[in-house]
Amino acid sequence: QVQLVDSGGGLVQAGGSLRLSCAASGRTFRSYCMGWFRQAPGKEREFVAAISWGGLTTYYADSVKGRFTISRDNAKNTVYLQMNNLKPEDTAVYYCAASLGGPVPPRTIVEYDYWGQGTQVTVSS
Repeated sequence: QVQLVDSGGGLVQAGGSLRLSCAASGRTFRSYCMGWFRQAPGKEREFVAAISWGGLTTYYADSVKGRFTISRDNAKNTVYLQMNNLKPEDTAVYYCAASLGGPVPPRTIVEYDYWGQGTQVTVSS
């Protein structure tokens, strides 16, 4: 079992930046691939980014590639999502997730075993 706590969301103007954090407790953090997903009002939850156990492999949705960066610090049991050049269409609740799968980090919801509670990101135009 692992518990995930998301934080770092907020209100930012278009073009601004935010860094989301996800702190994990429970089983060994380095055993999990980690991912970020988001869900906008009226839309389905969608993949944003994922990172492998050791952090060497990352994947991004096309919509955030070049603007968002996922990273992890296994010593701190934390995964991050640095979001730059934010756009109004990035507005959503962002969720971190942990997967026992691997070594290739998964990109679909069903492959993730544990979820954070979500953190709201609002980008104003």
